[in-house]
Amino acid sequence: MSLTSDLVAQVRALTPVDQREEVSIAATLERLSRPGDPYDEFGDEHHVTASAFVLSSRGVILHRHKRLGIWVQPGGHVDRGEDPPGAALRETLEETGLAVEHTRPVTLLHVDVHAGPRGHTHYDLRYVLLARPLDPAPPAGESPDVYWFDFARAKERCEATMVAAIEKLESSAPRWTMRD
Repeated sequence: MSLTSDLVAQVRALTPVDQREEVSIAATLERLSRPGDPYDEFGDEHHVTASAFVLSSRGVILHRHKRLGIWVQPGGHVDRGEDPPGAALRETLEETGLAVEHTRPVTLLHVDVHAGPRGHTHYDLRYVLLARPLDPAPPAGESPDVYWFDFARAKERCEATMVAAIEKLESSAPRWTMRD
């Protein structure tokens, strides 16, 4: 099975948490059916991105986006030659300084389509990653505002469109073993 067909199957298998995700799933499936590289941020203003809900015994990581000023999960563009799960790992390390790993099996938890910078549209694939409960240490140039939040505080702090995804994460969290 190709990377795209495997990803299509994962997106199709999602149960949407709300109407926004239902629309996002349909739009992402349509985007993945187009010819060309769905991840190329320079080839098309519509591209697939990857992000991560990072869990430990301390809760979930959120960071204040350095340009947008909103509290979101780490994530970003999928680099050439990279797959979305790999991009979620890399972006998390770059933005939090934390070594993380995927759940087994890899878990695509949520999909969201939203406006990105420069008039782009992001089709964001949101994975679940596990970390040790260490303090984040974002490198210079990244947002210094990276913290662990319990689920109640994460839902209060995060971008409003993420609350349903955090609730889904919270209800699913007990099935994953936290790295301590």
